[in-house]
Amino acid sequence: MNNSEAASFSKYGKAFQEGLCQLIFEDRPFADQITEVLDLNFLDLQYLRIFVDKVISYRGKYDRHPSVEAVATILKTELESEDEVIQQQVREYFYKIHKREITDVEFIKEQSLDFCRKQKLKEAMLKSVGLLQSCSFDEISKTINDALKLGSDNNFGYDYLADFERRFVPKHRNPVTTGWEDMDKITGGGLGKNELGVVVAPTGAGKSMVLVHLGAQALKEGKTVVHYTLELQDTVVATRYDSCLTGYPLSDIANFKDEIYETVKELDGSLIIKEYPTKSASSNTIKAHLSRLVKRGINPGLVLVDYGDLLKPVVIRKEKRNELESIYEELRGISNEFACPIWTASQTNRSGLNAEVITMEQISEAFNKCFVADFIMSVSRTIEDKQKNMGKIFIAKNRNGPDGIVMPIHMDTSNVNIKILPKQHQPAAGVPLNPVTLDPKLQGQLLKDKYSKLKRKLR
Repeated sequence: MNNSEAASFSKYGKAFQEGLCQLIFEDRPFADQITEVLDLNFLDLQYLRIFVDKVISYRGKYDRHPSVEAVATILKTELESEDEVIQQQVREYFYKIHKREITDVEFIKEQSLDFCRKQKLKEAMLKSVGLLQSCSFDEISKTINDALKLGSDNNFGYDYLADFERRFVPKHRNPVTTGWEDMDKITGGGLGKNELGVVVAPTGAGKSMVLVHLGAQALKEGKTVVHYTLELQDTVVATRYDSCLTGYPLSDIANFKDEIYETVKELDGSLIIKEYPTKSASSNTIKAHLSRLVKRGINPGLVLVDYGDLLKPVVIRKEKRNELESIYEELRGISNEFACPIWTASQTNRSGLNAEVITMEQISEAFNKCFVADFIMSVSRTIEDKQKNMGKIFIAKNRNGPDGIVMPIHMDTSNVNIKILPKQHQPAAGVPLNPVTLDPKLQGQLLKDKYSKLKRKLR
């Protein structure tokens, strides 16, 4: 390899260099760090050199990172001296990076910084050879040390003023639909990447059925779904997917084998069901399995764990509740590492068995282990509800919208058919159940009535 090849990003390819330039524009702390060691000539493509040069020049002139609007204006007014083809390439690149999200951020940062810092160190070492003739040991030491300091991490955190523009950059959550329109409305389209959702319910209420419903909706969207089961056999879970996706009853699945296959083979998504014996797998087991899938080119779009309480703790603790808390924290970490949403389930205490609506009071013990979750919903079904294929969902926590909402549901476990009912199916008495049309004045009146009754009781 000759020197000219060594001093460029050519071996990393075009996609890497385009991602690097996008990060320099979008990530102010990273730009602070890499511009100390970056030579524009490291970039192979002229339109990328011009784009980064405009960003760096703006930073030097105005002592601040450029906004989207500032760069757009610069590219309209300051490219006249360039060839028309180059002008077009620069503008097309700027337009393209608005519509995409970089997936290999940490890799690009690490590789580019390592490369640039080594080049600076190489320059310092060559300069030091000349200094040896004059025995300037102190100067040699300073030259080497200064080169080592360049490009080091100087990110002290989010600067409220300097990083002002970052607050208004669209966040790409890439949510996966729940299949329920009303639920998607209050969650911003469903559960997003890096987010953890928890379905809380008493035993027999249908936690596993809800998870299958959520997985089936992701399959219809073309996602790769990885479903971990620690309670049921993998074939049993697969049969539930058959029923949910086709509508054929679970009790009669065997008689519709050909029809089911014709339906599921047309799905754009793919499903992997991994079975582990209860309490035999930990969060590390799941992480290792997902890593093996990624190495094979299978990138999860949604992960389901049925259910979190049945995972083995990585670290044995004195109290079970602390073990459970750590399990949910670890699941949240997996969702961040693999940049995909994770749904799991948790069991309520006994008081939730016959509750008409499972609220914070009934799920208090379970809620302690779900603090890291982004979305928590409970499913309650009384004996009468089960006879009528009815039930209720309560939104206990929602980081992306309102919570404290009750939704009536139709739940037919014979064919895994779960629907949130429209407003006209609400009961006549009690709290209005439709989340989207809840009148704020009515909500205030309900709270007022509630505390008025409480005051009378206290008297």
